[in-house]
Amino acid sequence: MKSGIEFLNPDELMKNPAFSQIAMTRGEGTTIYIGGQNAITKDLKIVGKGDIAAQTEYILKNIEVALKSCHAALDDLFKLTIYIVQGQDVLKGFQGAQGFLKKLSNPPVITGVVVAGLANPDYLVEIEAVAFRK
Repeated sequence: MKSGIEFLNPDELMKNPAFSQIAMTRGEGTTIYIGGQNAITKDLKIVGKGDIAAQTEYILKNIEVALKSCHAALDDLFKLTIYIVQGQDVLKGFQGAQGFLKKLSNPPVITGVVVAGLANPDYLVEIEAVAFRK
């Protein structure tokens, strides 16, 4: 593997088009850690109150902004950690992510965690991201 990100999906593991099983980074580059993003504007307005799909979509737009601010491309993204408030419809959240995920050449590795709550009771989902820029 040259410098960059390599995505692996061994035959012995489940295959899913929505996520990869393994991502490896190697070589010269910069690792970018994006802290947990919520569906909130820079003016502190919550987007999509009560709507996990709308919140997920907005959060992923925030992640795009964060990547661009680091001069990173969407394809530099390799890891998402998604915190979902207990009782939310995960499939609706996934629907909100479809437009974003379709922009990626390789689906990232994803960890989903169900939590009792987030920093604000109106937040239904929070997403952290990791990218590697050559």
